[in-house]
Amino acid sequence: MPEDGSNFGPDKLTDSELTQGDYIKAAFKWQYNLIGLIGAAAYSVISGSPLPLVLASGLELMYLALLPQNSRFRRLARSWKFEDKKREQKKRLNEIYRNLPTEMRSRAAYLMQTAQAIRTTYAQLEYGSHVLASQMDEKLNGLLESHIRLLQTARTHREYLKSLNPDQVRTEAEYLEKSLDKEPLKVREINQRRIDILRKRLDKFEKIRENSQVVDAQCAAVEDVLQLIRDQSVTMKDPRQISAQLDHLVADVEQTEQSVREMEEIFALTASPADELTLPPAEEEARGATRNRVRN
Repeated sequence: MPEDGSNFGPDKLTDSELTQGDYIKAAFKWQYNLIGLIGAAAYSVISGSPLPLVLASGLELMYLALLPQNSRFRRLARSWKFEDKKREQKKRLNEIYRNLPTEMRSRAAYLMQTAQAIRTTYAQLEYGSHVLASQMDEKLNGLLESHIRLLQTARTHREYLKSLNPDQVRTEAEYLEKSLDKEPLKVREINQRRIDILRKRLDKFEKIRENSQVVDAQCAAVEDVLQLIRDQSVTMKDPRQISAQLDHLVADVEQTEQSVREMEEIFALTASPADELTLPPAEEEARGATRNRVRN
């Protein structure tokens, strides 16, 4: 993803998101602590005596017992963890962006340019403030993140829909149903389970197709609204108008993100039909024979 200064990710971390072990690990890895330990080890080697290292070990145990309890250090450790999460999330988003099809990458890049145009216009407003500018920047960055996630979801849904031929699955299920009474008992039991699996696949396919249409519409809505804000920002005199417009869009995007999470859960179920992939050899052989009869 093109570097544009975006800063995607959550706004903050709470104390409950880090365990005591996380705080101890942060205290140990603090550069000043590591410098002290290395210095003690070096002095112990130079002096030829283990005493400096022994003393340093004792002080280290006290340090690791006391510092992680300090409220100021905990805030500092949370800020470190927050920065790590932001870097990881930005790395993931960059990877998602690079793997998008060319058409989708172009849409994302154009929306980034649109967001930058809004920032530029806002900076030129006479009554803009640093606080409002920071808030607006966070909202724009969050919207860009959501847009990339939407594009990734749209791509995943499209690839799945292309991978399955519902007519073929439906035909196979109907053939199995018609042949049930003619099959031996054991084969009938196997084929009944296969029919249930095929029906589930069809139901999930229809749900994914419906959700795919929703994702496409929501993704286009984010693009349209942000471009509208850019157009309107040219004639706005009060920066609060831009902020109000973004607030409305952010509210819509929050609903969009919730829909995306629900769609991802549905797709996860659809994309991994484990029950179908673990058929015993006899069942798989019967299935292959049925498919050959359907084709013939």
